[in-house]
Amino acid sequence: VAKDVNIFFDELEGVNSPSKDDDSLLHHGNLTSTSDDASRLEVVGEEVPDKNKVNGLYFRDGKCRIDYILVYRKSNPQTEKREVFERNIRAEGLQMEKESSLTNSDIIFVKLHAPWEVLGKYAELMNVRMPFRRKIYYLHRRYKFMNRIEKQISRFRGWLPRKPMKLDKETLPDLEENDCYTAPFSQQRIHHFIIHNKDTFFNNATRSRIVHHILQRVKYEEGKNKIGLNRLLSNGSYEAAFPLHEGSYRSKNSIRTHGAENHRHLLYECWASWGVWYKYQPLDLVRRYFGEKIGLYFAWLGWYTGMLFPAAFIGLFVFLYGVTTLNHCQVSKEVCQATDIIMCPICDKYCPFMRLSDSCVYAKVTHLFDNGATVFFAVFMAVWATVFLEFWKRRRAVIAYDWDLIDWEEEEEEIRPQFEAKYSKKERMNPISGKPEPYQAFADKCSRLIVSASGIFFMICVVIAAVFGIVIYRVVTVSTFAAFKWALIRNNSQVATTGTAVCINFCIIMLLNVLYEKVALFLTNLEQPRTESEWENSFTLKMFLFQFVNLNSSTFYIAFFLGRFTGHPGAYLRLINRWRLEECHPSGCLIDLCMQMGIIMVLKQTWNNFMELGYPLIQNWWTRRKLRQEYGTQRKTSFPQWEKDYNLQPMNAYGLFDEYLEMILQFGFTTIFVAAFPLAPLLALLNNIIEIRLDAYKFVTQWRRPLASRAKDIGIWYGILEGIGILSVITNAFVIAVTSDFIPRLVYAYKYGPCAGQGEAGQKCMVGYVNASLSVFLVSDFENRSEPTSNGSEFSGSPLKYCRYRDYRDPPHSPVPYGYTLQFWHVLAARLAFIIVFEHLVFCIKHLISYLIPDLPKDLRDRMRREKYLIQEMMYEAELERLQKERKERKKNGKSYHNEWP
Repeated sequence: VAKDVNIFFDELEGVNSPSKDDDSLLHHGNLTSTSDDASRLEVVGEEVPDKNKVNGLYFRDGKCRIDYILVYRKSNPQTEKREVFERNIRAEGLQMEKESSLTNSDIIFVKLHAPWEVLGKYAELMNVRMPFRRKIYYLHRRYKFMNRIEKQISRFRGWLPRKPMKLDKETLPDLEENDCYTAPFSQQRIHHFIIHNKDTFFNNATRSRIVHHILQRVKYEEGKNKIGLNRLLSNGSYEAAFPLHEGSYRSKNSIRTHGAENHRHLLYECWASWGVWYKYQPLDLVRRYFGEKIGLYFAWLGWYTGMLFPAAFIGLFVFLYGVTTLNHCQVSKEVCQATDIIMCPICDKYCPFMRLSDSCVYAKVTHLFDNGATVFFAVFMAVWATVFLEFWKRRRAVIAYDWDLIDWEEEEEEIRPQFEAKYSKKERMNPISGKPEPYQAFADKCSRLIVSASGIFFMICVVIAAVFGIVIYRVVTVSTFAAFKWALIRNNSQVATTGTAVCINFCIIMLLNVLYEKVALFLTNLEQPRTESEWENSFTLKMFLFQFVNLNSSTFYIAFFLGRFTGHPGAYLRLINRWRLEECHPSGCLIDLCMQMGIIMVLKQTWNNFMELGYPLIQNWWTRRKLRQEYGTQRKTSFPQWEKDYNLQPMNAYGLFDEYLEMILQFGFTTIFVAAFPLAPLLALLNNIIEIRLDAYKFVTQWRRPLASRAKDIGIWYGILEGIGILSVITNAFVIAVTSDFIPRLVYAYKYGPCAGQGEAGQKCMVGYVNASLSVFLVSDFENRSEPTSNGSEFSGSPLKYCRYRDYRDPPHSPVPYGYTLQFWHVLAARLAFIIVFEHLVFCIKHLISYLIPDLPKDLRDRMRREKYLIQEMMYEAELERLQKERKERKKNGKSYHNEWP
């Protein structure tokens, strides 16, 4: 309800409460303070609860709970706007109390309380659903045989230990909303609802949401758009606005013996504590304390983490399969035994000739990730991504039903102040509200979108330039490391180059991320989105696009371009006609891709976890240290709750954006190149187990309590997840076909190996594969700038005449020297055929799964229909019961009416 609240001036001051915000309501330095309206509600002679007065959650009378806190500075010049805003707050029925800070007399806390009448009025306007009747659970009729089986199963379960992952029900409070049917609150039908205590009927999160709803619709100045708390926060009239935490999250007494002191303490013990890392999350408690939007994030994160278990298990199985079959791998054996095969140098001049057997370790490591189970795992992960998203739809539907979000629709959003200021001269009628509102012309919108798209394209070019710089670094330093004085680095020059390049790339990624955030913010504001949700979606899309390209561009280069366009000895392709492009290791490029993914994934997750928790911890520690030095430890513990919460860190300006972005980028790493790094799901699983508790600890202990807001799903992130799932099918097809040696080995086994034409492809069919995959080069054909400094005499006592390199080319004395062989074209055709078949097969499986799995579970659909029917029956029975009572009362009073119903 977006009604305009009239501004009350001096003639109403005497009716409501005093108007000066610094004098009549302000009490300096006390832990309690006076209240204008609340003090009138006190009954003479009634004892005020001492506990409520001390804990900082109530007004001075100990009865009026603080529902919201506003903070401002007395030195702020926006006094007049603040006075008018606060007068209108009191005119809406909210009670107010003020308190000066104990640490800074310039800081003023405004405590707000919503009485029952205000809560009931706005709960009805906001369609807040409240419990009105206990749920009745009907059991399906079962046959005697099934009952006997169930009894035997339950008896067997009695011998087994209890499920360790389930939370102890004795420590969790009875959440009445989950066991009751709910309906939109109505003051006319208040007798239908279960009200044991009016003070606790609306929980604290709902009370704060109602107060925030009021504050967003209160005027602070004359004018059509001079309304709402957000504008006062943006112009600096108020410094902060937040609901209070429900006391301390720690207690001297054990929760098992004395119970939880408040919901915050309960959440800390059952959710944010490291000792319960293996238990399920108390999502209903999270939703009750933080609201549905944050509850849905943790529900999605928990679901994603749970779905990672099968993916991590299969990925670990693929890795262990490579370990167990390592000694039986014919290709690795041939590489390790190839002491007589001399490989050509991998860089100009300083790189020496090397035996193929020197890369024995790398060949074995490559087999751990590139083995016969890799293709199966790639198909499995593509299907897993689809199953994960489809079952999340079902899980979200169940959560939406349990949390009364099925029929919830977002309110008509307010227009952003920046949009109003820019387009206030042009107006048109809103088709929903029927009110005039600012309007952005189509030409202006298109021009801004074009400029924004150009900015996005430019930043992607910056990413490509950064990758180009890394490529130059790799081709330059490989020669430098080859000439290094330390034998360890000289003998492993390519691995050293890859490792240092990945670390430098990670530093560039983190630096560019800071730049991208500022650019995305600038471009989003340039587009002038109309509402906050449009602004959030636009910003989210840009930041994801920037960070995804920034994080994965170098990985794409290593997977699909490294070693593909280098030419061959004697005719190398060069960068700017100067630097020879980097070649793959004699064991292949997959080891480089594994190093890139492993290092980036570990470093990124470690850095994110440090920034998420370490930064707020350090800031809060520094604040506590200053307070301890100034006021001592005992005085600090006596601070009221609003003072403690104010010293905590506010939730970041983008809400849950950073948390979602981190997980979505991780989902991309887990699926896009998983064929090259099967351990990615395992690393993601281990990180997420820590991430859930880190985020929980941060929300409960380090951040101010965020406003409880509602949401039906995870928003635009679901579409991004679907896009990543489609991209992962394509990239994994190319990784298997292009980056790994799966296709060349398959072609050799069926066409050129000992088993050619027999339809077999075992290890015995791979005999001679290494020799067949290497071409011969005449050393005298080297270019002058590529000719190595050593002549290879250390291998045979005489200068080398021939060396080998990875490619399918004719020998130097053939009619067409160094031309492609027929085997090359067979391998190329097989790669293209595999990509087409793999993509079509996996996409068909994905669409079939999407079709077969309904978005709404059948039992949930039946429950919804059953509940709708029961609610109608209960409403009818309750109304009938009320009318019958009224009829009996009339008869007792001697009043009777003819033709009454019923």
